[in-house]
Amino acid sequence: MPTERTSAGDPASTLRLLWRDALGELRADEPAGTRRGPRRALSVDAVVDTATRLADAEGLEALTMRRVAGELGVVPMTLYTYVPAKAELLDLMLDAAYARMPRSDTTGRPWREKVTGVADENRALFTRHPWAAAVSTVRPPLGPGQMAKYEHELAAFDGLGLDDVTMDDCLTHLLAFVQANARTAAAARAAGADGGMDEREWWEANAPLLAQVLDPAVYPLASRVGTAAGEAHGSAHDPDHAYAFGLRRVLDSFAALIEARG
Repeated sequence: MPTERTSAGDPASTLRLLWRDALGELRADEPAGTRRGPRRALSVDAVVDTATRLADAEGLEALTMRRVAGELGVVPMTLYTYVPAKAELLDLMLDAAYARMPRSDTTGRPWREKVTGVADENRALFTRHPWAAAVSTVRPPLGPGQMAKYEHELAAFDGLGLDDVTMDDCLTHLLAFVQANARTAAAARAAGADGGMDEREWWEANAPLLAQVLDPAVYPLASRVGTAAGEAHGSAHDPDHAYAFGLRRVLDSFAALIEARG
């Protein structure tokens, strides 16, 4: 289960920071429309960019307010005048990543191409920012990046005869599939980095012992199917194949739903 989640901080502070370009960049403890004190040397954007680079390189485990302050060359208390805590910072990071996502113009294209584009864009996001796949967004950060992303992605399902709730259901299902695949892919990369072996090398190293303990007479299906899959993919799990196969099945399920609603 993810250990980090969005919208875990103070809602008022988070929303003021997420929409700071509309309200004017404020300190987290200032009400909208006020300015106090001398011009500050840093900016919320600088804090977010530094935190994102840190998480990209070392993961969310390395992301602390103290560490971000050190990267910026300021004391931690200075950082708290820009962002009140790590929870709000995580919302800002994810919303900024959403805002910067490349979005393909699929106007006039078949719906399968549009939905595939949405999936591929999110997969690219998780490849660029692996930490984002580990964050629970059951309560999403309702910032400008999130809203622009949601508007863009819903357009892939618009005009298909689906009601509004079903459109949201389809998008939620699609994004959950992509995120789950991204988490598995990240785990596979981490396992290879920790052990010094890729998936094929790991299975080849353990094959002799497995052959001694796995009796095909006791596990006939597991032996036959597992061998076939391993030979096809070079390991027990190939994230790229799982993504392509799973996305096709998701699209097929949407096609059946669209046909039924039509």
